[in-house]
Amino acid sequence: MEKEKEEKATPHYPLIDRELSWLAFNYRVLQEAKDPRVPLLERIKFMAIFSSNLDEYFKVRVATLKRLIKLGEKTRKKLHEDPSETFGQVMQEVRRQQEEFGLVFREGIQKGLREHDIHLVTEHDLNPEQEEWVHAYFEETLAPLLLPIILDETETQLFLKDQTVYLGIKMWEPQTGENCKPERFAMLEIPTKKHGSRFVKLPTKGKHRFVMFIDDVIRFCMPHLFPQYQRFDAHAVKVSRDAELDIEEEVSGNLMAKIRKSLKKRETGYPARLLYDPESPQDLLDMMMAHTGITQDELIEGSKYHNFRDFFQFPDFDMPSLKYTPQPTLVHPQLEHEPSLLAAMQKQDYLVHYPYQSFDYVLRLFNEAAEDPKVTAMSATLYRVADKSAIAKALAKAAKNGKLVTVVVELKARFDEESNIFWAGKLQKAGANVIFGAPDLKVHSKLGLITRNENGKLVNYAYLSTGNYNEDTSAIYADHALFTSDLRLTRDVEQVFNFFVDHQPDKEFKHLLMAPLNMRQQFVRMIDREIANAKKGLPARMILKMNALQDERMIEKLYTASQAGVEIELLVRGICCLVPGVPGVSENIRVRSIVDRYLEHARVYIFHNNGQEQYYVASADWMTRNLNRRVEVAFPLLQPHLVEQVRTIIDLQLADNTKARDVDNNYIQVSPSTEMRSQFATYEYLRSLVPEGMKPTRDKAE
Repeated sequence: MEKEKEEKATPHYPLIDRELSWLAFNYRVLQEAKDPRVPLLERIKFMAIFSSNLDEYFKVRVATLKRLIKLGEKTRKKLHEDPSETFGQVMQEVRRQQEEFGLVFREGIQKGLREHDIHLVTEHDLNPEQEEWVHAYFEETLAPLLLPIILDETETQLFLKDQTVYLGIKMWEPQTGENCKPERFAMLEIPTKKHGSRFVKLPTKGKHRFVMFIDDVIRFCMPHLFPQYQRFDAHAVKVSRDAELDIEEEVSGNLMAKIRKSLKKRETGYPARLLYDPESPQDLLDMMMAHTGITQDELIEGSKYHNFRDFFQFPDFDMPSLKYTPQPTLVHPQLEHEPSLLAAMQKQDYLVHYPYQSFDYVLRLFNEAAEDPKVTAMSATLYRVADKSAIAKALAKAAKNGKLVTVVVELKARFDEESNIFWAGKLQKAGANVIFGAPDLKVHSKLGLITRNENGKLVNYAYLSTGNYNEDTSAIYADHALFTSDLRLTRDVEQVFNFFVDHQPDKEFKHLLMAPLNMRQQFVRMIDREIANAKKGLPARMILKMNALQDERMIEKLYTASQAGVEIELLVRGICCLVPGVPGVSENIRVRSIVDRYLEHARVYIFHNNGQEQYYVASADWMTRNLNRRVEVAFPLLQPHLVEQVRTIIDLQLADNTKARDVDNNYIQVSPSTEMRSQFATYEYLRSLVPEGMKPTRDKAE
């Protein structure tokens, strides 16, 4: 397979640095935590998302920058930019955001909690009654989970586990003053996983509710842990370790064994950062560095508390008014009462829009196919699945029922490798043919194919989606999924699965776009057509929605289109390296990003085509890795009623004046007099499609 040449020369057109653009995206998440229009407990969740995102960023991107800095000078000169300079800019922006994060927590979140009589108390705030309760709770629940390590009594190196909060403790013996040299230092892991939560709810008093970090419970109960000492000074630290797997991206040898080996290395990867409490005394930090091997370069000032991702577990105190008003899952107006989804797919194509509409339809489809005696074969690509994946179970059931089941499992799906290994083993034991990706490529497409014997003729049914086969994330990720038996599409889907089997690039696709075989070329062809139309004085426009826009060749092509007069609307949730509005370069390009209640995950590409619009829905962003080094699929919408659905949703997003931002993270106000929030409007639009008399939503119990 011929690989696309990736340009290494410094581009001559404006670009936003990828790393800084990602940080700008994560700042949009922090903006949600700041926004008083967002219910308080939802704002706390956005604090957790911001923290979780930043943890992963350090484990992968910052760790990669550090590796690049360690390269030889000649090798570094081949890079676009000096990694040391980029690293400095990244750290400066991270520190700025961390400071604002602390401010949001103190002046926004904590103040808001107090206004609703929820008190996040520390060890200094307890009254005598609460002190007694906390002591009892500690002895019964927390003390058995704790294993303190006295640092100066061990000669072995102390290993700090990844993404785990520890307390570094400085202790004084009786009769010694603050200025005396302490006798002991200790480290203590905060047992969040063993405890089940980072928080402890104290007894309610009247209308007042109280909650504590278990960190502060432990701080308060230090004398119980170390009765021989008189004073204690305890400060939190947390390590983020390099999570970039060192795997040859080829299916040779035992790839699963390589993955397992690399997963073990991940836990012991070198530290990308050590977050510490700025109030920590230097001698405590020195002692921790001496016993862990962590250097001053890895130290990054944080706050009193780390691992804000644990705020996903913050108790809601049964106060629904502090959360989003529930949006009951909508039924699909046609599929809901169809006894057989396969029979329904014989009649027409259907689009299901998650999370607004139920993910149950795909579960029904796969379970129906697994039980149907006329179904002879089933195929699927699994990238990220739920821990208790109903899809994987249906495929295993199909294999046990004697059907030919082929499952392409991507073992290199970052942070999901272990889960995918588990399901690959289960599927193999059930008799499925499990294929571990494709040579040199990561499989990111989301496809399914069902083959059925109908009157002696084999008929294919396909499922194509922008989102994963994951019933958990389908409740929060906004995606589109197509159910089809259209021969034009099912033939091409079959070719994709043939590629997974024989790895031959000689496949021809008449309707699908597949990376890395033809996707880039076809997108370029459609952009060139818009350029040609603009030069002829014809209407020329593109609406492109994706999660990330980083590929420099595609960006350059968009600049060329803008200069030719093509109107370009970009909806980019995350990384966007394109600079809009530059005179003579990109004045016809507008960029907006929507961060709201749900994660915008769908990719939609619309080309005006002189009035004969073409719509493609895809798994692929316009990043070099998606177009060159991943198996991705974009599928056309061929039926007018489906085109109308997607166009309506896109138009609502283009009109969003509540949660849309520009590349500088300024909120976009299209019509300030009327609030337009696209995700809420999308829900109402899809609800309006349900015929009168049909119950529009589905109860969870159903």
